[in-house]
Amino acid sequence: MNKVKVLEKNDNVATALEDLKTGVIVKYNFRTEEMVIKILDDISYGHKFAIKDIKKNSPVIKYGEIIGKASKDIKTGEHVHIHN
Repeated sequence: MNKVKVLEKNDNVATALEDLKTGVIVKYNFRTEEMVIKILDDISYGHKFAIKDIKKNSPVIKYGEIIGKASKDIKTGEHVHIHN
C-alpha cells in the first residue's frame, strides 16, 4: 500500500505522503473500500493528485473542504497544483 491521505468521502484529491513516480499503481484503503489509481505524473511528497476525474470549473476538494477550482479538466491520477 502506498502512503496517501484521503479523509472525506467527497474528496476528489489525495495527498502523497511519499514521492510517487509516473506509472506507479497506488493502492490505498478508504474506509472499507480498496482504491486503485495509476499515477499519470510524478507527484512529490505533500502534493496532491486526483482520485477521480475533475471537470474544468469544478471544485477541488481536500479533507472535505473546497481548496480551489479546476482551471482545466483533470484526469484521475494527474498531479493537482496551481497549473490546473
